[in-house]
Amino acid sequence: MYLYTVVIRVNPTTVALTLLIWVLIVSALWGLRYALFTALFATAVFNYYFLPPIGTFTIAGTQNWIALFAFLITAVIASQLSDRARKQTEEAVGRRRELERLYSFSQHLLTSDNVLQLLNAVPHHVVESFGVSAAAVYVPDKGNLYRSGIEVPDLDVDQLKSIIARGEPMVDSARNLSYTPLKMGVRTVGAIGVAGNFSRQTLAAMGSLIAIAVERANAVETLARSEAAREGERLRSAILDSVTHEFRTPLTSIKASITSLLSTPGLSSEDRQELMTVINEESDRLNRLVGEAAEVAQLESHEFQLDLKDCRVLDLVQAAVGDVRQILGKHPIEIRVPQETTVRLDADRIKEVLVQLLENAAKYSAPESPIRITAELKDASLEVSVADQGAGIDDMEQVLIFDKFYRGKNQRYRVQGTGMGLAIARAIVEAHGGKIGVTSQLGCGSVFYFQLPVRP
Repeated sequence: MYLYTVVIRVNPTTVALTLLIWVLIVSALWGLRYALFTALFATAVFNYYFLPPIGTFTIAGTQNWIALFAFLITAVIASQLSDRARKQTEEAVGRRRELERLYSFSQHLLTSDNVLQLLNAVPHHVVESFGVSAAAVYVPDKGNLYRSGIEVPDLDVDQLKSIIARGEPMVDSARNLSYTPLKMGVRTVGAIGVAGNFSRQTLAAMGSLIAIAVERANAVETLARSEAAREGERLRSAILDSVTHEFRTPLTSIKASITSLLSTPGLSSEDRQELMTVINEESDRLNRLVGEAAEVAQLESHEFQLDLKDCRVLDLVQAAVGDVRQILGKHPIEIRVPQETTVRLDADRIKEVLVQLLENAAKYSAPESPIRITAELKDASLEVSVADQGAGIDDMEQVLIFDKFYRGKNQRYRVQGTGMGLAIARAIVEAHGGKIGVTSQLGCGSVFYFQLPVRP
């Protein structure tokens, strides 16, 4: 008051406006209750110091009464408006935070396509996204209660079942608990309980998001099962087609040769010898097919033991090349293997892997294109590769070609085979503790490689 009466000497109007600003500041910072007290106090100050007679609470003249009441009413209304604006701002900020939390929560829900995994993760995401102490989800179709956070007895199956029957959100302010059904349109798929107070709008949004995520995961699982069933049926048909074709070809040749021998007694010795040779070769081929099928079953059941011995890698490669020399035909073979490299492994099994890779390289590349075999030690492991200059393998097929009975979609009817060779090779390499793979580019050939740990 000294500032107004002595230092700058202002008129009552200026004082009233200044006091109103003070009331508005108090209302904005601390709320209506403090603002009303400040308004009454400011009215008293204004009366005592600035309305005549100065220094008393007596009011002289009707004009001063009007001024005093106008000031008081203005201060009260301004306090209410300022308090309302402050509350609306706080509500807007709160809603924005709730929207941000709901958005973050919805992003978490999209990370899982498995229903059980999703239901296990939902309570944790609620606790993490909304900062509550506990959450529990119940879905009748799964029959389990999924929890996260501290143990809250009131978040139990019976309570959540009652929320499902009720069909609408419920807030228990006394116990600081909130419940909402998980509704997908008019259908309720479950319920969630949270240790915290939420608005009904937030609860409804949370329930809808969880219900949509559960239905989405269910739909993805159903689609995956349908796709797996279709793929299984397609693979089964392809397997039957491939195996039937491979077994029927030698049987047809054997049957035709025997029929010719039986029905034509006057065959020359040369023709008879040729037919007997066909029978012998096709019998060997049939025996090999049966042997491959039996070997796949044996390898997959792990009913075999590795005969580990020190072996010179160059000798192993040369022996494999010798075994498939007839199949290789006119393919030039380039061997890049250090002479001194010796590794402990099952020589017969690894030679079988090399034979499979060399046969594939010969079958799927041009007749006179070169085939390169390399071997080198890298970081306590032996890496052997067989490179060809064939048509190459599509990126999508590179992860499938080591599966049983799988054959390239563009090669399965052009080149004979059952699709078991690479599956056998993978099983042998993995039994040694190694891994097998391929790098390929369409039109530029393929490099099949396998890595084996160097054993002491």
